[in-house]
Amino acid sequence: MTSVVFLGSPGAAIPTLESIGSRFEVKGVITQPDRARGRSARMVPPPVKVRAEELGLRVLQPESKADLGTTLNDLAPFDVGVVVAYGRILTEPMLDVPGSGFLNVHFSLLPRWRGAAPVARAIMAGDMMSGVTIIRLEKGLDTGPVLTAQAVDILPDENAGQLTDRLAKLGARLVVAVLPGYLEGSVTATIQSDEGATYANKLLRDDRLLDQFAQPDEFINRVRALAPTPGATLVVDQTLHKILGAARASVDVGRGRWREFDGALVLGVTDGTVEVTELQPEGKRRMSAADRLRGRRKSSGEFHG
Repeated sequence: MTSVVFLGSPGAAIPTLESIGSRFEVKGVITQPDRARGRSARMVPPPVKVRAEELGLRVLQPESKADLGTTLNDLAPFDVGVVVAYGRILTEPMLDVPGSGFLNVHFSLLPRWRGAAPVARAIMAGDMMSGVTIIRLEKGLDTGPVLTAQAVDILPDENAGQLTDRLAKLGARLVVAVLPGYLEGSVTATIQSDEGATYANKLLRDDRLLDQFAQPDEFINRVRALAPTPGATLVVDQTLHKILGAARASVDVGRGRWREFDGALVLGVTDGTVEVTELQPEGKRRMSAADRLRGRRKSSGEFHG
């Protein structure tokens, strides 16, 4: 029976873990270490660890790159590795451990959006299409040869969490379909072109900032790209808010101003207006904009990034 080592960390990796686990021998699941979260600094395991333990699979959490190399060698021999959003780059010696190398489930249509945050960057850029590409890993960043790929439309109101969920399920189907043929040699990988390559850099704090100088579509796309987490941020009347939902509006509001209009929270940006539909004030729960406005004495004010 084909032996697989799986590497992944977030919830988006779970569909592939489940599909691999139901069809092949999983010799080990490698995921990131537990991390301290929130004000209590409580140690929280990555979602893949939780699901792997539920499935009765062996879980390993190397702390460093050196530890990862040792862990892979300890698991050898195994036929192939499968990687989905693990969170650490594999070095050349690591890539040579399994007999058939490592396959990566990447949430974009390569070579567009190589790198750490392909879903968020695609939505932020206003792309109309995304997809999943299965590649064999090599030393370059998502530059390996392509085994298979499938495109999907990005829905107009879809946020990054929703699109990621769809791509995660698609990726799970694609990798288990192509893996047997790849191992038998009947599926040939195609060299990936560098033409049209773009890079999905890791999201930083500044990427989350919204402001009045964005065009309406730019503002809305940034909100969608960062929802539901980590969330785009905006200071409304001196209070920091995560903005989790937004849509176009036609009410006349001056740039940098907000106002209530028929129970809706409307912001004036460059060359237009947007309606905030869902938000989360700092230290509070997420709520609809209508709930946030309810009971407030002010019906207008200012905002900034």
